[in-house]
Amino acid sequence: MGFFETLIAFLILVGFLIWFHELGHFLFAKAFGVKVEVFSVGFGPRIFSKQVGETLYQVSAIPLGGYVKLYGEEEGIDDPRAFSSKPPWQRILIALAGPLFNLILAVILFTVVFKVGVEVPKYFKEPVLVGYVEENSWAQKVGIREGDRIVEIGGVPVEKWEDLRKALIESALKGEREIAVKVLRGKEEIILRGPKPDIEGGEEILGIQPFIGPVVGSVIEEIPGLGPSPAFQVGLRRGDVILEVNGKRVKSWYEVVEEIRKSQGRPIKLVIKREDKVIEKTVVPVIHPGTQKPMLGISPLVETYKVSYSLGEALNKALERTWDLTKLTFEFLYGLVTGSVSFNALGGPIAIAQFAGQSAQLGLIPYLNSMAFISLQLAIFNLLPLPILDGGLILLFLIEMIRRRPLPEKFKEYWQRAGFALIVTLMFFVILNDLLRLIR
Repeated sequence: MGFFETLIAFLILVGFLIWFHELGHFLFAKAFGVKVEVFSVGFGPRIFSKQVGETLYQVSAIPLGGYVKLYGEEEGIDDPRAFSSKPPWQRILIALAGPLFNLILAVILFTVVFKVGVEVPKYFKEPVLVGYVEENSWAQKVGIREGDRIVEIGGVPVEKWEDLRKALIESALKGEREIAVKVLRGKEEIILRGPKPDIEGGEEILGIQPFIGPVVGSVIEEIPGLGPSPAFQVGLRRGDVILEVNGKRVKSWYEVVEEIRKSQGRPIKLVIKREDKVIEKTVVPVIHPGTQKPMLGISPLVETYKVSYSLGEALNKALERTWDLTKLTFEFLYGLVTGSVSFNALGGPIAIAQFAGQSAQLGLIPYLNSMAFISLQLAIFNLLPLPILDGGLILLFLIEMIRRRPLPEKFKEYWQRAGFALIVTLMFFVILNDLLRLIR
């Protein structure tokens, strides 16, 4: 997906999630009789606006969410419609409404995903039988081999490929510097040990993949910025079985990829089987502008099946997914605080944009799935008891409930300044982290 498409996917995702977040604040404020002065979709210069009753509804130029301006947010306004005049418990609920709406949205979107169903690789439900080990990967360094079956990571059982990512994250969050991997090699059970791997991914970070045959699954017609793909130009088709690459017999898709990369952009001679015919084709790879590696514009054939549930089952699955992800997120945050998880694992707007673009390219359901995930993260992040965030406001209102009188204005001012500095620092760090990750 090109830059423009990725940008659009990012703006829709983030814009809608933040708008829905602000909608929660808006509706709860209205319910408690607080005057809402402005409800804005977007930030910056106003493009369109309409006054309806006491509220100005507007569309602004920067489509990154929106905001709600409540009357009387500052202290000292003697008006029952003012936000500051409301009892602390009502202000807490108004502040809580934004994260609550993001949480509800995550459950709704996950329910839709489980109800409609998604195409899942067939190997997801199969044991973790390693079909390929990348060179210089973590798996190679600890001694994992092709043909090994992984049954446990860091004490967490692994039954199927779909368990692998979760097991890796759970084991990595335990805080131990070394991690043990239990594998079955033939009939022998072996324990392999090595340094804790990165938790930004699953099998990709470990450096292992399931066995995938050398069969073409799809051919890209057009590569953005480069024109027709080499594979499309020479007439490769879905279902073509690649037998040889530059005279070398290949048995898996990874061997095909290795041979293409070894070519360094020079012409490649392919021997393929199409139905009952054996055909030879010469193709010249192009260099991918992002990875700087030669590519043909083909992807492997991976058997999939569709998983869908009834509405009731989908809702239960959505609640389970939300709960599991919430636990993992808090474990991740705890790992950041204790130092067992590196701050390099944090992602910022660039990482979210890539995530949105990649999921949008896969289709509507994967895109909704990623939207649900980000919505849940937004809910949790906003509940952290940090200044400026909803969680910080809730903390102040709770203290005022206990004290039974407002906090000093000077304290609130310093609290807001500290929060602003903290958030700006955090944003700078995660954006820098994103850029370094892109460079790597």
